[in-house]
Amino acid sequence: MRKLLTILSVLILVLLIGVGTFRFLRSGDSGDIPLPPGLPEPTELLQPEWCPDVEIIAAPGTWESAPGDDPFNPTANEYSFMLSITRPLQERFNPDDVKVWTLPYTAQFRSINSQQEMTYDESRQEGQAVLETELVTMHEQCPRTEYVLAGFSQGAVILGDVASQIGQGAGVIPADRIRGVALIADGRREPGVGQNPGTYVDGVGAEVALQPLNLLVQPVVPGATMRGGRVGGFGELQDRTFDICAPNDSICDAPRDVGNALDRALELASANGVHALYASNPEVIPGTTANAWVVEWASGLINQ
Repeated sequence: MRKLLTILSVLILVLLIGVGTFRFLRSGDSGDIPLPPGLPEPTELLQPEWCPDVEIIAAPGTWESAPGDDPFNPTANEYSFMLSITRPLQERFNPDDVKVWTLPYTAQFRSINSQQEMTYDESRQEGQAVLETELVTMHEQCPRTEYVLAGFSQGAVILGDVASQIGQGAGVIPADRIRGVALIADGRREPGVGQNPGTYVDGVGAEVALQPLNLLVQPVVPGATMRGGRVGGFGELQDRTFDICAPNDSICDAPRDVGNALDRALELASANGVHALYASNPEVIPGTTANAWVVEWASGLINQ
């Protein structure tokens, strides 16, 4: 009988210890137990060895990309402006350390001259969805990887929208994962929102200029909603976002007094002239070109 009582007492004690341990683990409360002297605080995020330190995300402009294009070796448009940025960066940096990824999306803009194309609204929404999927997937797998974003024209609008959400705490990844953003010929540009590394232009993006006349321009550019500026700007990313615009580029340097709305809409649809010369225009950033500036800027962020 004495042995039986002893065994029962031991079993009860073991059961009580087990229940207490289980509750302790479920609560997640480790109390105030200090770490042994000399051990670092466990604050660093861990990630697989294959993860890059930095990912460059490039967003091409209208007619410079396609869904299903290879994001590591884009071939949809051999004259894509963003290739003059991504290729030099791929040559400079080890792909194990720096991932260079180009956004594959439809990149079209329906107008009265191209009724068969996807609308601007649909195209940029598709581009944003693909971009955010890449950011979410990479951040889940590689939480320590940081990002440098660069986009041109419609791609700049997409990246600017995503950067605005991230900077205001409503994006798909934390703002501290973004090292910098470069927006070239951004259709939602406003002076003073973001940083200006080049020639100052006092005009605004076409979406801002044409917002009050949105209904009037729809016959010319159906499905292209003129949304105005980004409410709240870039938030925490204000000092890390650079908005580059060539003087007299109707996409990003449109007058607030648009005059003839239909003529301005036609300029938006054609997007030629000054808009097509960022790789050679010396007036955008004195002493260099927009693409060369972005390559050096991105390299500096990578080498931090």
